[in-house]
Amino acid sequence: MNSSAQTTRSYSATLLGAAFAVAARPDLWWVALRQTARSIPSRWWTSWPFLPIPSRKYIHFRLVTAYGGEGRLPSGARGGEDLAQDLVAWLEWCKA
Repeated sequence: MNSSAQTTRSYSATLLGAAFAVAARPDLWWVALRQTARSIPSRWWTSWPFLPIPSRKYIHFRLVTAYGGEGRLPSGARGGEDLAQDLVAWLEWCKA
């Protein structure tokens, strides 16, 4: 398997793990939906890829403010688990 496929698989597994971590916490579902809606840029339908997803600049900013450095996702054996824990902690903070 080439490194691009491994990276995509790792990224998908990380997102899936984060989704399961939130799914296991029904008290955070509305908070997660609200925060997702807040991250969608206004007038998202006017620019490519015509999907309601945050811009790369916004994602990079959030990663830099969360993890420092160059704003990369945590790596290593527990990287995905750490990200899921961070997401749940952030949603709990947003809820408070």
